[in-house]
Amino acid sequence: MGDNSPLVSNASQAFAQEAPDHAKAWAEMVQAIAKASALEPRTRDLCYLAVLAALGLESGIPFLVKSAVTSGASRQEIISAILVGLLAAGDRVTQALPEAIATLGAE
Repeated sequence: MGDNSPLVSNASQAFAQEAPDHAKAWAEMVQAIAKASALEPRTRDLCYLAVLAALGLESGIPFLVKSAVTSGASRQEIISAILVGLLAAGDRVTQALPEAIATLGAE
């Protein structure tokens, strides 16, 4: 991911532009769930990365990597979080590595 690439996916950008009321409601729900979590931000971000990788949702990886780094996660923790799902989800989780590594390289 180069310096000119957005951290927010094209789908998220279109959602915000074309359905701003829905996007606002979604963002408020996301913030409320984050606030309700007993996990501190670093751990929550690492868990979220693991889930995205397991589900094959690579478009959210750059945003979450940036958030995890801001929350204090190391490069190795981010990579390990992505790979934690290998046994349960298989090697599909490795598809998230290129985006994560590119985002880490842009730091």
